[in-house]
Amino acid sequence: MSTVRAAPETDAPAAGVAEDAQNALALDPREIARDFPALDQTAHGKPLVYLDTAASAQRPRAVIDSIVDYYEHDNANVHRGIYELSLRSTERFEAARATIARFLGASLAAEIVFVRGTTEGINLVASAWGGANVGEGDEIVLSGLEHHSDIVPWQLLAERVGAKIRWFGIDQQGRLRLDELAGLLNGRTRVVCVNHISNALGTINPVAEIAEMAHAVGAKVMVDGAQGAPHADVDVGALGVDFYAISSHKMGGPMGIGALWARRELLEEMPPYQGGGEMISIVGPDSSTWAEVPHKFEAGTPNVAGAVGMAAAADYLTALGHARITAHETSLTEYGLEALAGVDGVRMFGPNHPAERIAVFSFDTEGIHPHDVATILDSEGVAVRAGHHCTQPLMRALDVAATTRASCWVYTSTDDIDRLVDGLRVARRLFG
Repeated sequence: MSTVRAAPETDAPAAGVAEDAQNALALDPREIARDFPALDQTAHGKPLVYLDTAASAQRPRAVIDSIVDYYEHDNANVHRGIYELSLRSTERFEAARATIARFLGASLAAEIVFVRGTTEGINLVASAWGGANVGEGDEIVLSGLEHHSDIVPWQLLAERVGAKIRWFGIDQQGRLRLDELAGLLNGRTRVVCVNHISNALGTINPVAEIAEMAHAVGAKVMVDGAQGAPHADVDVGALGVDFYAISSHKMGGPMGIGALWARRELLEEMPPYQGGGEMISIVGPDSSTWAEVPHKFEAGTPNVAGAVGMAAAADYLTALGHARITAHETSLTEYGLEALAGVDGVRMFGPNHPAERIAVFSFDTEGIHPHDVATILDSEGVAVRAGHHCTQPLMRALDVAATTRASCWVYTSTDDIDRLVDGLRVARRLFG
């Protein structure tokens, strides 16, 4: 006699309840696209399909309006003037810092350093923290999915101090080999550098697990969050990392600004990155003392309007809801993987399972150079990226010189993916 009992009918959600829950997570990309003025135009006489968000996202009207409003009403230098306009400008700048802190799950606004972007954030850590904590014979561990911005700063540091660069690779689906990482970690490892989400393959990396492995040998963890901020619900505390850098323009904000998060005690221990105004406490004829964090790392007049616009982008994404963004991207990923698999000669890179990736489709088209594919797609009104995507070590691991990359976001619909597929079929006919 079986001891397994059927579950009471009340334990399972009614079909209508499940449907309602699914509908609550649904985004309407066509409705969202109306928030982005740049999407309402044509390319070569055809409605624009923008599939290059991994390079730079389009900006919603809310971001554009926030920047215009700042310049029209509150423009003045910050932290210097005692007149009302300067005080309002300072208030908006520091409010933006607090917004970015909440967006990243940071406990203190002072843990947010405004920088020019992810690249400068990583350079800051490599130069300031690395210069003080990495020495001859020490080891810096990089993943095979890294963007050049998370490779070159560490190579410069290693060359300067005599440290070694060590790499862990990927499997056949572009997922990180944590078994290789485990074999690399030792008492000489000072830092492990990894991106949250691959810009080239869309792979979502197990950052929390990597942080736990690195901390077990006393190493710090630097995360390139350029693709994490726009696509994931980032909580730096839950991830357990030490440094997390993001770029505004990848998440719908203005170019030329980003943020570095680090725990306050780390920032306080680190020497300044650049010298100049704003970052000092007292300047004497032979030496100076530094301002409190984060201002110690913000030499010169900051990009105040950029910070305001970046905060508006963070608010826009928060209002959409990360659960809804994730649900939309998962649905797009499923659709895109199936649709592209139906095009003859297309070879996809990256994880097969939608839960392991975002809707970034990187592929090779048999017999057609990626630049030719991108040119033909452009003639069809579809904007994609072709090249090595600033990941030359990854391209070598994939045994290709370049790929074509179509990257989606909240404003991308299945119709956009259909246009991509139609354009690829045009390319196949032209080169067939």
